[in-house]
Amino acid sequence: MRPPVAVLIALVLLLATATVGYLTSERTRDADASAPPPVRPAAAPSASPAATPAKARAGKVLPLEAALKELDLIRPARAKLAEDFTLATSGGGKVRLQEHRGKVVMVNFWATWCPPCLEEMPAMERLYRQQKDGGFTLIAVSVDADPKKVTPFVTAHKLTFPIGLDPRMEMANSYGVRALPSSFIVARDGSLAALAIGPRAWDNDAAHSLIEGLVRKP
Repeated sequence: MRPPVAVLIALVLLLATATVGYLTSERTRDADASAPPPVRPAAAPSASPAATPAKARAGKVLPLEAALKELDLIRPARAKLAEDFTLATSGGGKVRLQEHRGKVVMVNFWATWCPPCLEEMPAMERLYRQQKDGGFTLIAVSVDADPKKVTPFVTAHKLTFPIGLDPRMEMANSYGVRALPSSFIVARDGSLAALAIGPRAWDNDAAHSLIEGLVRKP
């Protein structure tokens, strides 16, 4: 005796559902295999730049240690020189860390696809513009796999600090970057002074006090 038509229809639908599920899992596995390097957007440890409105620069100066604490920066366990690098820039030139010895340098790793990176960029631009003539510079290193995406972004956001290109993440890996944005503060003698993982309000009094304190430090 043949099974009822309803049973046959149910079996066909069950087989179709199983096939779709298998194909979907295979596509997901293939997509994971071709995923970009294992870096992820990082959240701020406390208040983000968007949640903490930037203060106008009014001359308030915090002690260096207080500035480090307010920005929730990580201090290196031991003295270590920042690894030198030379990168092509989005403007067609070159940027080398060693050339800025004697200045305080912020090396910021970011990408156009990273929302927290974009969140802190305006504050970074304001910090750079206000401090660049006082012994400070900022090098933002893009880890975008396609460098062609960087120049239109820089133009649209009117960024004026140097933008280095690290599409293969060779420099990011040498610095141990696993989350974006990551910012390394390099002292005037070339040593690593502090590290920030996640966005910061880089144009508040603590940020300005940090830069000014490191510039004054022998």
